[in-house]
Amino acid sequence: MVSVLVVGGLYFSWYADYPRSSVHLINDNNEWLQLDKIGHATVAYNIGKAGYELLRWPNVDKRKSVWYGGTLGLAYLTVIEIMDGFSEEWGASLGDMSANVLGSGLFIGQQLAWDEQRISLKRSYHESRYSQYRPGQLGRNFPERMLKDYNGQTFWLSVNVHSFLPDQSRFPKWFNLALGYGADGMIGGRMNPSVVDGTAIPSFNRERKYFLSLDLDLSRIETRSKTLGKIFKIASIFKFPFPAVEYRAGHRWILHEIYY
Repeated sequence: MVSVLVVGGLYFSWYADYPRSSVHLINDNNEWLQLDKIGHATVAYNIGKAGYELLRWPNVDKRKSVWYGGTLGLAYLTVIEIMDGFSEEWGASLGDMSANVLGSGLFIGQQLAWDEQRISLKRSYHESRYSQYRPGQLGRNFPERMLKDYNGQTFWLSVNVHSFLPDQSRFPKWFNLALGYGADGMIGGRMNPSVVDGTAIPSFNRERKYFLSLDLDLSRIETRSKTLGKIFKIASIFKFPFPAVEYRAGHRWILHEIYY
């Protein structure tokens, strides 16, 4: 019932105002320097992780929890992709579906192999300067910008170091090493327009950004409080702010004292 309400609410709030069409595919793999694809994988991974934890709470069998809960993100995002396919405004993207499968597969594969998540997909966000030039595309307010402005989003592959060491290691269990990917200078998906709504906008270089940073796996911090433990698990989907080293094309290195 909850699933039906969520999907129904999504349809009437997002798709109802746009004309429908026969189902069609689009190739958007060259948009947003592929950050949207990594975003799809990250969402699928984390919904699968939450689905597993939700089923384990009433002690559902582990293997069933892995498969039923782990594919929850894939199921939801597939429904969204189908609705995209019937919308004249968008279209179903095979690239998005591939990313959804990859994200769910990362969770399921690790859970089956190690009974834990040693490598996590995470996200961080900071305000960028670009939404002011195209707020309709990049967001008119903070919640919209968090979802739409890929210039401010960074996606991370966060690796738990202790889980790859011998059991007797004293290395902190909650300490992670994180590799990040982001982009900058994007006013449009495929290219930057020179004029938006009749107003000329500056020219920006579209650049990829790569990061090396530290992270915390809050879910591995031991606590006697069940409530605090749940909060830690929810918060662990976000990259913890830490110093970071950034690399851009042209051998440009940038050191961030704190990066979000």
